[in-house]
Amino acid sequence: MFEQIFKNIDDVLWKEAGCSSELDYIEQTSWLLFLKYLDDLEGQRKDAKALAGKSYTPIINQGFQWSDWATDKDLTGDDLIDFVSNKLFPYLRSFKQTAADTIEYKIGEIFGEIKNKFQSGYSLRDALDYVDKLHFHSQQEKHELSHLYESKIKNMGNAGRNGGEYYTPRPLIRAMIKVIKPQIGQTIYDGACGSAGFLCEAYDFLRQQPLSTQQFEQLQTKTLYGKEKKSLAYVIAIMNMILHGIDAPNIQHTNTLTENINDIQPQDRFDVILANPPFGGKERKEIQQNFDIRTGETAFLFLQHFIKMLKVNGRAAVVIKNTFLSNTDNASINLRKRLLEDCNLHTVLDCPSGTFRGAGVKTVVLFFAKGTSTKKIWFYQLDVGRSLGKTNPLNDEDLTDFLTLQKTFADSSKSWTLKITDIDKTTFDLSVKNPQSNQVIEHRDPQSILDEIATLDAESAKLLATVKDLLTMEA
Repeated sequence: MFEQIFKNIDDVLWKEAGCSSELDYIEQTSWLLFLKYLDDLEGQRKDAKALAGKSYTPIINQGFQWSDWATDKDLTGDDLIDFVSNKLFPYLRSFKQTAADTIEYKIGEIFGEIKNKFQSGYSLRDALDYVDKLHFHSQQEKHELSHLYESKIKNMGNAGRNGGEYYTPRPLIRAMIKVIKPQIGQTIYDGACGSAGFLCEAYDFLRQQPLSTQQFEQLQTKTLYGKEKKSLAYVIAIMNMILHGIDAPNIQHTNTLTENINDIQPQDRFDVILANPPFGGKERKEIQQNFDIRTGETAFLFLQHFIKMLKVNGRAAVVIKNTFLSNTDNASINLRKRLLEDCNLHTVLDCPSGTFRGAGVKTVVLFFAKGTSTKKIWFYQLDVGRSLGKTNPLNDEDLTDFLTLQKTFADSSKSWTLKITDIDKTTFDLSVKNPQSNQVIEHRDPQSILDEIATLDAESAKLLATVKDLLTMEA
């Protein structure tokens, strides 16, 4: 119903000089969608009050409401750009002065982080006309809009590495949630939430259960929590959760790693943690000071944070690069030791190359529960039988066998169990080594590699000399 409208909006943005990438497209689409959503929400609240014989005080003052300017066909060109950039945005930013747990505060946060990138008021007028055709009245309309918005988030992977940081394949997220099995009444946290894919999928999972009015209110307001450092990702996360049906998402715009883990109190902890923290980053010394095991690797700091943030008996599923399992540096060894001693690392899912578009590294998913130490670990090596990529992404069916076998930790040609007593207690190496695999990996010693490089260099030098001799003879 709305797919063509989204395409038309993209066409407008593609021609707009102020927007140069998919990241710009989704940022500009997000604030337009948010204001249209807000207008529909205000209309619904006003109608509900009227039915109850009460008056309604709007969130947005007259003159700044969608119907006052976005649908005004006479407001276009430079006048429209001037109104949006110099009047509307400053007004909406002022909402940040309100209480942090309200939709008013989210309005202030969003418009404090983004700016209008439209340079042509005529392009903006075209985009507004298209957005005005979208509606957020019914659950079916919101459901379709959420799917279209998710597609835009996924396409950000084409905008380079930074775009790909915001998207975790939804089939993988759904499989992680099915293993963890969150329940109503439990709190769910993602300290590196990106586009809030884990929180949105957790919400959808819990919505499938029969809920009382009180339970639904609890799901809406006191279940899902996230933190995000980057401005664009924060805005996308808010919009994504709103489209999934959460009116005032509990997302904080903050750098999670600036919090000293020793300051975390029992009341700060959560029942469930689902996350795919950024990896490959290098954190500054002052950030590392907040952690017992100091390292510049962003993902390793996040893993310490997650362990600390789990309640006793809490469960977690965390994506991390597979080198964490075998790195020989002190930080990696100590972190593996802590994970095994403080938590029950019961499952490791080894993901194939291409699972994350453009990531360039292989990843694993760690499933663990806090409160008891690890006695044995069940490994599953995911083999989907094809090369994963843009045209062949991971799908839900690819993870069916994993989910079936994981219920009983059954061994198979793709799965096996490692006892903690068989682990080297000096390195705590947890490398993925399938005992059923017939593939023999030959590890060459460094000297033979250096000898081969020297031989190849000598051959190259010889060929280069021959070419020079030929050129001399021709001259």
